[in-house]
Amino acid sequence: MWVQIICGMVVYKLLRRVLFDDDAVPDVDSSDSDASFAVAKRLEKLYGGKTVVGLRIPDPDTGSRQHIDVVLVTKREVMVVAVRNFFGFVEVGKDGSWVCTGNKKQKPEIHPDPMLEISRQVGILQSYLEQRGAPLPEGHIIGRIVLPNPNCRLAYSIAFQPEVISFEKLRELKPEWKGGVSSWIKDAFHGSKSVMQDGSYQKLSFILGTSPMWDCLRLKGGRNILGEFLEFKGNQDDMQALRNLKRSKVSQFIIQKPTMLGFGRSRIQILYSHRDYRSEGASASAWNEVSVKPNTEFLFQPSNSKKPLKFKLSSAVSLTLGA
Repeated sequence: MWVQIICGMVVYKLLRRVLFDDDAVPDVDSSDSDASFAVAKRLEKLYGGKTVVGLRIPDPDTGSRQHIDVVLVTKREVMVVAVRNFFGFVEVGKDGSWVCTGNKKQKPEIHPDPMLEISRQVGILQSYLEQRGAPLPEGHIIGRIVLPNPNCRLAYSIAFQPEVISFEKLRELKPEWKGGVSSWIKDAFHGSKSVMQDGSYQKLSFILGTSPMWDCLRLKGGRNILGEFLEFKGNQDDMQALRNLKRSKVSQFIIQKPTMLGFGRSRIQILYSHRDYRSEGASASAWNEVSVKPNTEFLFQPSNSKKPLKFKLSSAVSLTLGA
């Protein structure tokens, strides 16, 4: 009796591993990306407007693309947000860099001065918006540094800079009005701002929504990874089914749970929407579907990695492809 039960459990686990191996996720750190999405969600809840995560704005000075963690657009300003998920005690080093000390066993981590970085990002984004026909008056685009880790402690010289938002400040923020700014923002500059007209606000949101940005891979368990989708990997039949799912044609994939089609045959459904800059998102009727085997894989290179990683489709929830 017990032998039969044990054998049955072993067979079940083997079949589940072969047919529904959805736990095979490479060892990749998603904490920074997760922090950026959490901060973006918090800012939208506080001030309304719209956030964009993971912009890659062309930098004419270096010829490369400048990564911007989060941009919040309201009818009163554009906020460029640098999210720094630092852990431990943070102080300013002799050369102006920020030194993060976790514990005595670890060496201090040295990070470039976020104040200089955010100032540069503000300038790059402002120039980019001007090139795309959406110039903003002086003072309407501002920069902030958010440190959302609750285990991050700041030295006095950092904590009391008005551009720096610690975990405690972020948690306690309350908006004065929707689409407006709170006192911690107003303290950083002087003068009042005019409210954007709906047409200008929509144009600005459209420009940022169609700007170059990282692809976003969402894994099971709520993990988000910014990076670049490279290609699918699978057998000849599956690759033939996926041949038209190219970046130039598709903006998003949604991976559904595997379904059994007879013994030993399981398929994963992929819903995908065609790229269309004229509207945001796709309606239910606009989604198309293709099915492949659960062991079909794809290559994805995280933004913080020098080499691509291989993921199983069954480990993913969705994949949004940037412009």
